[in-house]
Amino acid sequence: MKKLFKFRYPKLFGLLIAIVAAYFIFSNQTVADYISSLNSFGYIGVFIAGVFFTFGFTTPFATGFFIILNPENIWLAALLGGFGAMLMDLFIFSMIKFSFTDEFERLENTKMMKELSRRINKTLSHRIKVYLMYALAGIIIASPLPDEAALILLAGLKRIKVSVLALISFVMNTIGILILLSL
Repeated sequence: MKKLFKFRYPKLFGLLIAIVAAYFIFSNQTVADYISSLNSFGYIGVFIAGVFFTFGFTTPFATGFFIILNPENIWLAALLGGFGAMLMDLFIFSMIKFSFTDEFERLENTKMMKELSRRINKTLSHRIKVYLMYALAGIIIASPLPDEAALILLAGLKRIKVSVLALISFVMNTIGILILLSL
């Protein structure tokens, strides 16, 4: 039986749908009022939202939650959310082979990505590429983009210590959440 719809990147398409859905959901004033009333959950809710901040399909919803939420202490909320996000990043990193790897490998084998890779390898030394990879991964982790992309980048390194990954994840997620809470 033929599939009715065939997408080359179904997970990435699903992520796009989740982003659009989150935008419409959190644009609704009733939803915003409801989330504001969730302050009774306090910092446990912030920690749980931090956990959801890392997963590609739940990131848009966690982002909306952080933007609408108004905690008493945004610094403590950012630290707790960053800690929850770091725990999930470590989990995702250990399970990365079961996540988006297949689609990112397919994307990596496209003509455009091969050409980009060839140009980068031609112009940059290995050490600079590694530093740029850490910087790009940190930016992705801090942003509302799916952390899976950054973790796949870091998984491509020959060696990365779990403690270094945990530090990068905690600091960058905390900064990203702090920015969202400040909006």
